Amino acid sequence: MSVSSGRASRWVLFRAVLLIVLLILCAACRREAPAPQPAPAATPPAPAAVSATELKDVVETTSNYVIGISYPPAAAKYPGLAAELRRYADDARAELVQAASERRPDAPAPYDLSLSFSMVMDSPALVAVAADGSSYTGGAHGAPLLERFVWLPQENRRLLASDLVPGKQGWNAISGYVREQLHTALSQRIDADDLDAAERAEVIKSAGQMIDEGTEADAAHFAQFEPVVGVGGKLSALRFVFAPYQVGPYSDGTQTVDVPASVLLPFLAPEYRGLFAGG
Repeated sequence: MSVSSGRASRWVLFRAVLLIVLLILCAACRREAPAPQPAPAATPPAPAAVSATELKDVVETTSNYVIGISYPPAAAKYPGLAAELRRYADDARAELVQAASERRPDAPAPYDLSLSFSMVMDSPALVAVAADGSSYTGGAHGAPLLERFVWLPQENRRLLASDLVPGKQGWNAISGYVREQLHTALSQRIDADDLDAAERAEVIKSAGQMIDEGTEADAAHFAQFEPVVGVGGKLSALRFVFAPYQVGPYSDGTQTVDVPASVLLPFLAPEYRGLFAGG
């Protein structure tokens, strides 16, 4: 065997041994390396806390408009409710300011907004706030502002008429009761005015039609309501509130009808019956 062929043989043998050693080392590395760990799951963001909404009375006077807004201090205890009140007031103010920006310079009087929030009920189970006012942007009189906020503090949400009475049958009963009361009140007002027979018939017809249209058996027509508290803190009735033009002419103003708990109870959602007397 020649020297060159011997060297070649030794080189081949060296490479083979080296390859075996490398394979052994790689296998050992794979056994000792820790198994790959899954990436940690992203931590979901914490729910945003409800920030307190400042309820500060507003008084603004300019050459174009006058604004007065007042809040009950007790409403600030409920941040969600306070935010609803502030949103309603801010929307009313924004509409008036926009209208005032388009007011003619020769308009006889500045536009004005008057809005007052008042506490109707403040208990651990139920809170209610009434918003009443008007917004004048020209014409014979201002547009009425009327809203009722009934709040469930333990659930931090507004209680709607459709929540209280979920079925059509209930609204049929409520509508019938409310219509009867409104028609009776209408007759009494007409009697007091001492109208002649023809005029009386015309007023009963036109005003009666407004009553029937404004109290159709649907939750939307009874959206504005407030609790009436009876003995022991239970609700003895719900007072449904109707703005001018809904169930009568502007001259009749805001009208209300108290629907007693005895009428409501058969149709209330089960989770709210405990709020009422007899429930």
